[in-house]
Amino acid sequence: MIKIYNYGEVPNSEIFARDNIAPDVEGIVAEIIATVIKEGDAALYGYAKKFDRAELDSLEVSKAEIDEALTLVEPKFLDILREAAANIRAFHSRQVKNSFIINDKNGVVIGQKVMPIEKVGLYVPGGTAAYPSTVLMDSIPAKIAGCSEIVMVTPPMSDGRVNPVILAAASIAGVDRIFKIGGAGAIAALAYGTESVPRVDKIVGPGNAFVAEAKKQVFGKVSIDMIAGPSEILVVADATCNPRNVAADLLSQAEHDKMASAVLVTDSRKFAEQVSAELEIQIPLLPRAEIARASIDNNGKIIVAENDLMLAIDIANEIAPEHLELCVDNPFDYLDKIKHAGSIFMGKYCPEALGDYFAGPNHTLPTSGTARFSSPLSVDDFVKKSQFTYYTAEALSAVADKVSYFANKEGLDAHAKSATIRFEDK
Repeated sequence: MIKIYNYGEVPNSEIFARDNIAPDVEGIVAEIIATVIKEGDAALYGYAKKFDRAELDSLEVSKAEIDEALTLVEPKFLDILREAAANIRAFHSRQVKNSFIINDKNGVVIGQKVMPIEKVGLYVPGGTAAYPSTVLMDSIPAKIAGCSEIVMVTPPMSDGRVNPVILAAASIAGVDRIFKIGGAGAIAALAYGTESVPRVDKIVGPGNAFVAEAKKQVFGKVSIDMIAGPSEILVVADATCNPRNVAADLLSQAEHDKMASAVLVTDSRKFAEQVSAELEIQIPLLPRAEIARASIDNNGKIIVAENDLMLAIDIANEIAPEHLELCVDNPFDYLDKIKHAGSIFMGKYCPEALGDYFAGPNHTLPTSGTARFSSPLSVDDFVKKSQFTYYTAEALSAVADKVSYFANKEGLDAHAKSATIRFEDK
């Protein structure tokens, strides 16, 4: 049963279960990465057999397999995928930033050039669950940014195929190449390249503890989006909410993972007890009841800020949740008061699941309190910037002494000389 606390009975830093990677993961991942670097494709075939129980004829998904997948997915779901993709495109298209030039001083031109990252790797979890939403969320911003190649990796099923809904989503999103590889080995292949898998410049996408650790270890060789921990939801709700709805929203994250955290902050002890009772009704009805039960019992919490909704908002800011639901009337009255959250869901008719699948804002979000300083995945994650400077001889002459003076203050004589030498007599 979920635990109910009055505010102050549990430190804010302990309200969410933070990521706790087993100590042996680091060594296992390091060995896998080293093996992929040394053995290339052979290692990937071996790991597919060992971890996925799949005998592969080829690492790469063929066009015929993609075409077949589109025939195996029901037309209704294909239409929903296309509509969701359109919503994601519409939202992320607004994020595009342009290059700029400043030339308001005689003889001086400065500016910034925005360019897409060329090759991007997308990790999509597989195994017991399929996540076509991740395909859409992580590849569409990359396409909008103009990345020349998007390489997707995902674990195969035991028959050596990729789940058809994953391939359908990849086709709709415009993914360029797809490989049947998963886990730390897939991350290593993207970071270093093999005979079949191209080396990329950035890796994005969620995964288990081994995937997260692999992304951490290859960072620097390639860029990554973030190190994501277990999923989190924090619901701020007042006593006027429907406890059935709030309980369902908490369970929408609790069913993800036994380590997921579902937290309610409310201004009413009575409402807290109603939600607790409703959780006990709904959990046994879930197909993933065992996972949800472990999440709620071990990591679930209800915090009561009696008769003080603004205190509930302060608690949310302190925790900096991945998903924040404001289940209150007039939620826009509180939006400016939210300082730290990955994605904010406004009002009593905006469940977090809208963001997971359909609304358009991204569902790849900062976890473990990192919303205090990082942001949802966006088009910005798939571009890089170069700056440029141009001075005429006259423009440099006007400031060379100032540059030289500044450089000498730092004790860098060669810097100083480089600014003035062009104007010395030979």
